Amino acid sequence: MKYKPQNPAPDNADELRKIAPTVCYPIDTLPKPDMALYSKARKSMTLIDEVIIPPRDGRCFHVPAGHFFRVVSVEGPQVGDMNLWNAHDLNEKFYSGKTRALHGTHISTGDRMWSSFPAMRPMATVTYDTLDWYGWDEYGASVHDVIGTRCDPYTNDVLNGTDYHYCCHSNLTRALAAFQNQSLNGAEPLVHDVLNVFMCTGFMPNTKQYFMKSSPVQLGDYIEFFAEIDLIGGLSACPGGDCSSTHSSDTAACYPLKVEIYKPAPETLGGWQPPALNGYSGSHGKE
Repeated sequence: MKYKPQNPAPDNADELRKIAPTVCYPIDTLPKPDMALYSKARKSMTLIDEVIIPPRDGRCFHVPAGHFFRVVSVEGPQVGDMNLWNAHDLNEKFYSGKTRALHGTHISTGDRMWSSFPAMRPMATVTYDTLDWYGWDEYGASVHDVIGTRCDPYTNDVLNGTDYHYCCHSNLTRALAAFQNQSLNGAEPLVHDVLNVFMCTGFMPNTKQYFMKSSPVQLGDYIEFFAEIDLIGGLSACPGGDCSSTHSSDTAACYPLKVEIYKPAPETLGGWQPPALNGYSGSHGKE
């Protein structure tokens, strides 16, 4: 619970609170994805690989640029924490904060997952979402958030004083280390804030604390992405299951997730090119 105010409100407090907000990053000039091109390419795509993410565990997978991939609910209601890296430079990774600043707290069809500085470019575009019907509920919640950081053993230690080794942070660390054949200590700094796939979240109206509620995901639901660059993806099947009551738990009902990777017919992507690195000169202003 937040501290109660220690200072009296000024006489013009109501006027100050009524000042209209301004969007920090208007996106009218943001390069728009060619959704018609993606729609055409989707009609010809062929499944080339599948990866099963076991409950309370994580796996990594490779998606070539110009391919599609899906995260699919295959057995029961389950949310997942997803990381993305440039397959050729793991220091270029998904930037959830900037994605949130550009597209809002939750993403769906037509939104893009942006990469970290200095590259800052689209890594993947959401091309289909079977849960787009959910919108916003009466609690202000929606699906597929870029708010939460990922459940992790460090916060669990602070809050509960116990070790738990199947948090999504730990699962992603082990998955990346195994995929890259590197040490856990080498992989852990590369794990980053996530896209919470299928997770239904918002902010409490009084304290603005991050909340979760039962995910609406059902058997066969999926969210689909187009890989704008060569990607390594990491996905953890959250130990909270559908996150209706808890995470970092061995008691919640958990299910596997599946990643499907699709190759479209090359002729359907005529004119598409991977996005260039960010155009900022890198001078950082005058020295």
